[in-house]
Amino acid sequence: MPRSSPPRRALLVTTRVDDDATAAEVAAILRYADLTPESIRHVRGEREGLPPELLDGMDALILTGSPFTASDPAESKSADQLRVEEELRRMLDRVLAEDLPLLGACYGVSTLGLHQGAVVDRTYGEPSGATTIELTDAGRADPVFRALPDRFDAFVGHKEAIRVLPPGAVLLATGAACPVQAFRIGQHQYATQFHPELDVEGLVARVTLYRDAGYFPSHELDRIIDAARRARVGSAHAMLRSFADRYLR
Repeated sequence: MPRSSPPRRALLVTTRVDDDATAAEVAAILRYADLTPESIRHVRGEREGLPPELLDGMDALILTGSPFTASDPAESKSADQLRVEEELRRMLDRVLAEDLPLLGACYGVSTLGLHQGAVVDRTYGEPSGATTIELTDAGRADPVFRALPDRFDAFVGHKEAIRVLPPGAVLLATGAACPVQAFRIGQHQYATQFHPELDVEGLVARVTLYRDAGYFPSHELDRIIDAARRARVGSAHAMLRSFADRYLR
């Protein structure tokens, strides 16, 4: 009998201190990508080192959102954040050199963008909640993003964003308040400003946890939760399934 191929796996890097938020984020990625826990190796970067060797035997890298703000001055960052940034920089060196598939969400868009020469600052930050995103012509033709509708709503919540794309990047999705909602480097490295993993309950838990973290005025929490419960963001989840279909099955 022919020997079966080993199952594909992704390295999933999170950087949230809160255990419940981390567990919910990982569970949502698995659910909407339709992956099993055996499909990933989860590493908590805020607690563990991130040597490039973690990519050995991996078929993709998934980098989630984070309370870290990459564009802040170095002197305002914690020692853990500075360590994570340097370790991710070396990890991305290998990802790009080996053309390893990558999906970075929110913090991932800043991390990949800065690595490739983007301008990232607070010009296009968005408060937590749903926003409308539109695919570009390149996005509609992209093998991962074409699973999405031309226009769809997704949850966002970020202090920083890409103001100027890195050289050679392909803009895949845009929005009125934040022009760079997704881009691609080469053929296989993707980053989204929006959160493809967040559903209503995930957003409610996230904003409750980070109500005093500067993503929105804390007195607006109830309004944000009410608006989130009326949002319809299910279409955005298709991007996770599409990425997994292409690289992890």
